[in-house]
Amino acid sequence: MPNSTKKTEARIVPWLSILIFLTVLLAGCTASQQDTPAVTPEQPPDPTLAAPTAALASPTAQLQAQVTSPESTPTAALSSAAPEQPLPTLAPFTPIPTPTEPISSPGLPDPLEYQWRPITGGLEKPVGLSNAGDGSNRLFIIERPGDIRILQQGSLLPNPFLDIRRRVGSRGSEQGLLGLAFSPTYRQDGFFYVNYTNLDGDTVIARFQASLDDPQRADPQSEKLLLQVKQPFPNHNGGGMAFGPDGYLYLGLGDGGSGGDPQGNGQSLETLLGKLLRIDVSQGEPYSIPTGNPFASSGGRPEIWAFGLRNPWRFSFDRQTGDLYIGDVGQNRWEEIDFLPAGSPGGANFGWDFFEGTHPYQGEPPPGQPFVPPAVEYSHDQGCSVTGGVVYRGVRLPAWQGVYLFGDYCSGSVWGLKRAAEGRWLQILLFQGVGSITTFGEDESGEVYLVDHSGLVYTLEKK
Repeated sequence: MPNSTKKTEARIVPWLSILIFLTVLLAGCTASQQDTPAVTPEQPPDPTLAAPTAALASPTAQLQAQVTSPESTPTAALSSAAPEQPLPTLAPFTPIPTPTEPISSPGLPDPLEYQWRPITGGLEKPVGLSNAGDGSNRLFIIERPGDIRILQQGSLLPNPFLDIRRRVGSRGSEQGLLGLAFSPTYRQDGFFYVNYTNLDGDTVIARFQASLDDPQRADPQSEKLLLQVKQPFPNHNGGGMAFGPDGYLYLGLGDGGSGGDPQGNGQSLETLLGKLLRIDVSQGEPYSIPTGNPFASSGGRPEIWAFGLRNPWRFSFDRQTGDLYIGDVGQNRWEEIDFLPAGSPGGANFGWDFFEGTHPYQGEPPPGQPFVPPAVEYSHDQGCSVTGGVVYRGVRLPAWQGVYLFGDYCSGSVWGLKRAAEGRWLQILLFQGVGSITTFGEDESGEVYLVDHSGLVYTLEKK
């Protein structure tokens, strides 16, 4: 889960011309399967906040723009993937000075005209929000202790959609039921996938099925285990999961926890920790490996799609373009948003733990090792734990089209990020003090929601 607070001096680097990288998370999740060294695990705050009673909107008018032109896994048959576009070669990067003068842009909305309006409350430590894409317009909200709740037509249904509390270990502040993704064919098969830590603290990826008799309930006995990953520490479990435009299931796993990646999992290709995985759940038993995965045949774990991540708590695909955005929680100084355009090949190395954001952290990178730098980073005087968001593709707020919204768990700040036609990244600090932001989500129409760990869900709207 995400972590703490301060004020952001966002830094953006031309990611085509700069080889740089992102890293470290201060909030974290689980991973790895080696012996546990004597290191004290990081424990992010698990605040209990007073619930706001009115819509929060304290935006700053100042725009900032900057430039960035088991692990126990089954072996499965390889599946074919759509052809991918080559990614420009990225060499080891050298940071460039950050522009200090804010640049206003008509491409970003005026935050003073908008607000986050609470639409429901009373949830227990909510950490995720998804829709099933089945035409029901329901929102499914993850409660960290092990429930999935349904919000339908503005009302929170009293009975959970799924209750697996007895299987979920959530004693650590970053453990619990952490991720949810609905099958692209959910309307036909009722399949959905979850990411949780079990009673031993290890990561479980499993499939469940909605009840054939009651669409408002899932069958807890329908669980099918896909993947289990040993976790050496109770933090940095990752938790993000989403189906990509290619139909494959992507999974975000943290580096295994403690602090400073003591087991070197971020750069190791022999573990699933500190990675973004890609698997094909439409065939194989229990899944197959897409042929386009960079290590499908050799060189590393075949499930790996990208590596060098500290704690990819939340990531998402732009539903219109297919671009991938990853919020990777930092160590103790820098938070980052990583970006891969649609069609990028697998094998991207985001740099942890050689780098935290664009800043050297520890060790010497191998000569010639390419890294993908973050699209944007911010320091810990603006927050403490990034929460990756979503690109707005709704219809109610035309000024927000194409704006990627992300936030910080500790400061409650929300930023907007958009790539200009000439390749520059434009960024604006939109709102402050919105709560302990654990996730953003979309409904079936592309409208955006924000979840506060204290138990509230907000929607973005015009004043």
